[in-house]
Amino acid sequence: MPMSELNSTLRAASSLQRRTFTAFLLGPLVIAVILWLPTPAFALFFTVALLLAAWEWCALAGLRQTPPRVAYLAVMASCMGLFWLRPDWSVWLFGVSLLFWIVQAIRLWRVRRIEPVAGFQSWLLPIGLLVLVAPWAALVDLHRVPELGPGLVLFLMILIWTADSMAYFVGRRWGRAKLAPAVSPGKTRVGVYGAILGAMICGLAFSWIQSLGVPETLLILAVCGLSALLSVVGDLYESLLKRRRGVKDSSHLLPGHGGLLDRIDSLTAAAPFFALGMAWVIT
Repeated sequence: MPMSELNSTLRAASSLQRRTFTAFLLGPLVIAVILWLPTPAFALFFTVALLLAAWEWCALAGLRQTPPRVAYLAVMASCMGLFWLRPDWSVWLFGVSLLFWIVQAIRLWRVRRIEPVAGFQSWLLPIGLLVLVAPWAALVDLHRVPELGPGLVLFLMILIWTADSMAYFVGRRWGRAKLAPAVSPGKTRVGVYGAILGAMICGLAFSWIQSLGVPETLLILAVCGLSALLSVVGDLYESLLKRRRGVKDSSHLLPGHGGLLDRIDSLTAAAPFFALGMAWVIT
């Protein structure tokens, strides 16, 4: 084997080991936080996680100086505190989030070329508040639901993980037509169908476990399928921002996985709609 191929193989193996180690470390931690912590502690944990993601968002916006980045994190934490105190306002936040992601879906579909950027894009900062505060509020609102709360959050996580995995494997096996080649060359239209299928299988399992009737099951399937579709949009949107900046990952915080934004990009778009949809089912 030529030396270049050997080095490439070793690097790939090392990357896989880092990804596996990080996944085995973070997966049980996140599940434990969801199932065992009371809602205030759960909210605090995800506040820290989303603030770390906000630090990465500042870099994607071109904000490099530490003092304004810290100030931005303070504003975001204040917004989270506001929605903690006024959870009844969350429905409006989720509605705005849904409109934003619908617009991005249409926009991303039409992207044919990505122009690199180097300077500070101030307009990305208020967008970051919406993109990151809305899923935080969605997770907290779901966790607050009596009896079902932690299970609903865990179900959302499983839904996203399943959709991502199905999109990857189905797209790799059968995908031909690219979804948005300028933004993410690896994603295919068939992969999206796989994501939706995986999400609906999760929905059927949830409905069976909860012994739901036919109308509720149909609603669950619609919520799960559309949540998976939005998760793809969230993934593509972050890919667009990274390609504009000429970076592969939002940071190097998680060995083998990039940054926190790289891990929660699907969740940012799916969680607010999922919380909105599940409110129809459980009320």
